[in-house]
Amino acid sequence: MQKIKVIVFDLGCTLMEYKGMHLSWVSYYKDSFDYVNRKLSLGLSEEQIDASIEIYKNYNPRIKPREAEIAPEKIFADITSGWNTDVPLKTVIDTFFESLNLEPIIYEDSIPALKQLRGKGLKIAALTDVATGMPDEIHKNYVAPLLPYFDLYVSSLSCGFKKPNPKGLEDIARHFNAKPEEMLMVGDDRRDVEVARRFGCKSVLIKRESFAQNHGENFEFGQDYTVTNLEELLNLLP
Repeated sequence: MQKIKVIVFDLGCTLMEYKGMHLSWVSYYKDSFDYVNRKLSLGLSEEQIDASIEIYKNYNPRIKPREAEIAPEKIFADITSGWNTDVPLKTVIDTFFESLNLEPIIYEDSIPALKQLRGKGLKIAALTDVATGMPDEIHKNYVAPLLPYFDLYVSSLSCGFKKPNPKGLEDIARHFNAKPEEMLMVGDDRRDVEVARRFGCKSVLIKRESFAQNHGENFEFGQDYTVTNLEELLNLLP
């Protein structure tokens, strides 16, 4: 492998995961809107809740693929447009994600590996797609234990595009004054491999235990390297 200057990590299912959560969150929408309705005493009808679910689905990129990111405020303004309520939008958003009871789990090898990589003098960046409608500050709270080990955090919200659009990698390269061949993208998904290809850097696919559950047995996405843990990643580096 050529001398690497910057390693870019995806977050979900690469360095951490949410306990018990499915890859698609659509099945949680109904319970979450019911929770918002009860907690905020909105008095929404079943028809209004069903309409909200459909609007949210239309913004879900797994249902309607898109690369351009959309601000949570715009998504929830559309969702709540038929609610006839003066509850602040931020309260609605916070309550919706509170309902999910997300429990983040940082993988045991994540922080030790990040420490070793920084010890080698490498720059470490995160490039993560934030869940549909989730504000960046909420997402950062879930991954807070990892943030001190990144030299740069870039999300789909901060760069304006979801993977495999290369805008996030371009921003990272510009920040560190790095060429594509000096960067390495590490992730668990086809989009992580594709974004690396479109940008022009090498890719590493990590197959955690949850990989088969999320992707089936197929793991040939055109990646340059495949590992099952971060110790194997460390062994790839000169």
